[in-house]
Amino acid sequence: APGPYQAAAGPSAVPSAPPSYEETINSYYPTPAAPVPGPTTGLVSGPDVPLPESLYPGPGEKNTPCVSLPIPPVAVQTVYVQQPISFFDRPVQMCCPSCNKMIVTRLSYSAGALTWLSCGSLCLLGCVAGCCFIPFCVDALQDVDHYCPNCKAVLGTYKRL
Repeated sequence: APGPYQAAAGPSAVPSAPPSYEETINSYYPTPAAPVPGPTTGLVSGPDVPLPESLYPGPGEKNTPCVSLPIPPVAVQTVYVQQPISFFDRPVQMCCPSCNKMIVTRLSYSAGALTWLSCGSLCLLGCVAGCCFIPFCVDALQDVDHYCPNCKAVLGTYKRL
């Protein structure tokens, strides 16, 4: 069976145009014949439905403008959600939890377990004349403390061992 806008003629016939937008909308949403009370207190009206006479100004009345109420300002608060940070032997860009500024951490090296184990290993190998203290001069063998350059707070430590 052909559709509503298809021609019923043979294959050489050109189909007619589809229904207009207004026809489609009116078939889905028919206009009410009279004002219908809405779910709140207002009235619903369509293009052919007149409004009640009480909504029009009378002969001696002036058309009063609508009163708009002031809209209160909305306070906007920005919240930064920060992922847990893993500290390594390189500076880290982060938001300092102490002073709440975006910073790049300052590094400080201190002797840790790997430094002392390296020193002890060199002593066992016979470097007792002072060469065993070389690990205390090599940053790659020491623990790393991360500091805020702004407020000088300790933000984290990277322990090599």
